[in-house]
Amino acid sequence: MILKENYTLSNGVEIPKLGLGTWFISDDDSVQAVKDAVELGYRHIDTAQAYQNERGVGEGIRTSGVIREDLFVTTKLAAEVKSYDEAVKSINQSLETMGLDYIDMMIIHSPKPWMEFHEEDGHEDGNREAWKALEEAYKAGKLKAIGVSNFQKADIENILESCTVKPMVNQILAHISNTPKELIEYCEANNILVEAYSPIGHGELMKNEEVAKIAESYGVSIPQLAIRYTLQLGLLPIPKTANPAHMKNNADVDFEISAADMETLQNLEQIQDYGDASVFPVYGGKLK
Repeated sequence: MILKENYTLSNGVEIPKLGLGTWFISDDDSVQAVKDAVELGYRHIDTAQAYQNERGVGEGIRTSGVIREDLFVTTKLAAEVKSYDEAVKSINQSLETMGLDYIDMMIIHSPKPWMEFHEEDGHEDGNREAWKALEEAYKAGKLKAIGVSNFQKADIENILESCTVKPMVNQILAHISNTPKELIEYCEANNILVEAYSPIGHGELMKNEEVAKIAESYGVSIPQLAIRYTLQLGLLPIPKTANPAHMKNNADVDFEISAADMETLQNLEQIQDYGDASVFPVYGGKLK
């Protein structure tokens, strides 16, 4: 059963193979969402400073009835935090807001502030400063693992040039029809686990007839096919939902997609329009 399976990060820490995303789940609602997920067997919860629900996620973790050591919680350093002092303050703020003694993993949400996501400036110095703060919190035991999100190859190389601890994950937009092969291969070559957010293409895959046809041939839902697809590529999917029925369905992925179907799904025409989500930078520009 997928909820009982783990990947092992480069530092030996185990991370559950399926996570629950909490983007757009309100601070209050996230308490119940976390508790529902944990009751269903989820052990990996993903949040971010930018989601403004760290307090609720922390409360859900603390009141879930499962011992803290059995749960894996990720949060993200806000994309705008690009100085050492600010990063130190932000890391401590997350611990305080969540009410936790430690956070399992903290990652830099984006190499660039969101308002500058498509601009040239790579914020190399700022990312190295933020990374230094994460390394220190990691070495102090406040964080069990550290990583990045939305980082391209050049962004990761910038960190690798000066770091004392390598990034353990890169969380990126990856799903059927949009699988950045070169970036994934680069991460794997550097022992960086790739996490796939929006594995259902922010819902856009639900409208794809070819995907629907393949899902039907396996007797599964489109979300189940999409989540299984990322798992078979060795990625860690983080589907977002507050609906317990969807949580249950998303975790029921005990089937195998054939090599031929994987090939078809990988080469489907890329989604160009993510609907309402297109206003967010990561959906308006693709990772290579």
